[in-house]
Amino acid sequence: MASKSRISRRTFTAGIGAAGIVAGTAPFNIISAQGAPLKVGVLLPRSGAQAGIGQDCQRGVDVTAGLLKDLKLPALQIMNGDTETNVEVARARAERLISDGAQLLVGAFDSGQSTAIAQVAEQRGIPYVINIAAAPPITEQGYKFVFRNFPTAGRILADAFENQIEIFKTTGNAPKTAVFMHVNDTFGTAMQKGFTGVMGKFPATPYKVVETISYDGTARDLSVEVAKAKATNAEALVMVSRLNDAILITRELVKQRWSPKAILSMGPGWYEDQYIKTLGKLSDGPMHFAPWYDPNKKLAKALDAALAKAHPGINMNTNHVYTFEALLVAADAYKRAGSADPKALADAIRATNIKDNVSHGPGIQFDAKGQNEGLRNSAFQNRGGKLVTIAPATASNAKPEHPMKPYDKR
Repeated sequence: MASKSRISRRTFTAGIGAAGIVAGTAPFNIISAQGAPLKVGVLLPRSGAQAGIGQDCQRGVDVTAGLLKDLKLPALQIMNGDTETNVEVARARAERLISDGAQLLVGAFDSGQSTAIAQVAEQRGIPYVINIAAAPPITEQGYKFVFRNFPTAGRILADAFENQIEIFKTTGNAPKTAVFMHVNDTFGTAMQKGFTGVMGKFPATPYKVVETISYDGTARDLSVEVAKAKATNAEALVMVSRLNDAILITRELVKQRWSPKAILSMGPGWYEDQYIKTLGKLSDGPMHFAPWYDPNKKLAKALDAALAKAHPGINMNTNHVYTFEALLVAADAYKRAGSADPKALADAIRATNIKDNVSHGPGIQFDAKGQNEGLRNSAFQNRGGKLVTIAPATASNAKPEHPMKPYDKR
């Protein structure tokens, strides 16, 4: 790369030593169009109950540098923070990252942790781009520095019912009854509160919920909850889970010899690579109704290829997509702002208009509340160790397989 100026040895060494530089070690990757990379504090639950998911989100961070370079966007210097799956730790880590020089924050997968980080970011006047968190109140506080490129629980549910209706109409074998089971954390509670109300707006939904069961996401034994669900003899199991509990519940389904006609997952857990690898053939069949990506988009294909190269055997999923897009928003705003000044960055994020993106929907724009209302959700299914998109038909690459094959027939 030709240049009239030289990078001093001191500058080069400092750049190499900075923790977590996304762009790699070559000097022309470290220096951005603004003269220095934007310092981005990425907060994720890298340990604790949600460690598997936090580490999966990190894979989206890992491949960002090359994609940003291809898009001719500035490099980012990543400053990692572990929330330890704890709200108060998330708050403290956010404070620490800002004190250590972070100019923008990204994270934190969980709604409770993200809420705490949002409060810190707003108080300190530092832009915060949420990668994953669906609780609606986060962008209802009048914040000026908080932005979310992720659908709210209400949007997820509305799209879920639309996609379910499409799938059951296509397959012609709809369940008549269902049990709704949910983890009792911030996200799960928000989904439970919205489920009944949103369902009432979709009278074409074929099933009736005969029982609602909540459970502790950190529990090591969910046999009682599964037995209670089985006792209803429902044809479908509607789930709002995390990774560890999804594995526990599946094992209990097998142990208790209950194979619902359909498992309809409204969140993470059931599509995680760790879930698929841990359970093998027993992981096939669940249908997911969640924020996803359009497999036909150019940048979606590029992200998928980058992940396949960096992490062979890993299926691209929500964690990678929305973590990458949060960093994409940061780099795009930094380029347009021409400055790391917090207010200039926030103004630039507010004016975001990214059409070439990965997630399902028309692109990335933020309303006055800092929410991207244009996002839409998809339906996808575990199929032979892979994840295939099955609805809506306009943004899919496979047809649904329904009903689910019984566990004892695999």
